[in-house]
Amino acid sequence: MSRRYALYWLPAPGSRLEAFGNAVLGYDNASGRTVPHPETPGGLAAVTAGARLYGFHATLKAPLRLAPGTAEADFVAAARGLAAAHPPVPLGPLVVAALGPFLALVPEAPPPGLGLLAAECVAALDPFRAPLTGAERAKRRPERLDSRGRALLDRWGYPYVFEAFRFHMTLTDALPEPDRDGWHRRLAAAYAASGPEPAVIDAVCLLTQDGSGPFRLLARLPFGDAHG
Repeated sequence: MSRRYALYWLPAPGSRLEAFGNAVLGYDNASGRTVPHPETPGGLAAVTAGARLYGFHATLKAPLRLAPGTAEADFVAAARGLAAAHPPVPLGPLVVAALGPFLALVPEAPPPGLGLLAAECVAALDPFRAPLTGAERAKRRPERLDSRGRALLDRWGYPYVFEAFRFHMTLTDALPEPDRDGWHRRLAAAYAASGPEPAVIDAVCLLTQDGSGPFRLLARLPFGDAHG
């Protein structure tokens, strides 16, 4: 069974943000358990099926297979070393926004250090990444990318890195245009009712996916902690 790895930011355990995102998607990728959806007109389960597979997260290093000759323990150690050397990054307030056809939580005012953190994660862990297969490349729809996007995809295995990176926490699958405004209002209201607090990235998380199953937390790596 093939295994993929990803480096994500997950909200702090027990936080209001974690509870909100897990309830929207119906899945907790830290425990691997399903989470009851809140009562929402229209049914969240129908518009979150794809996002549920990944759980509530922000991508820092997109899912990858390990390169031949590399070991999981070495990959974890490299990610732990990256986290140990990094200071916390305040995210500030988050807001529900439309990113193309899907909805996500994004920083109201992204801090400069956020893009740098993502770039460090992409570059530092890339030696462990196996090259994309033809099927994996095709899944990224290179025909819809511009020349720069295709170059990033071919070099780094993912087109939305460096200047194309945008921190976001996906809340829905792609929505038909007539449905987007309604879901935007509902999710923005639910997020406001959750009592949100300004978020801080003070740890990163390694997750794994076996076959086509959901992503599960492998290790939470605190910043400034080489052993934690």
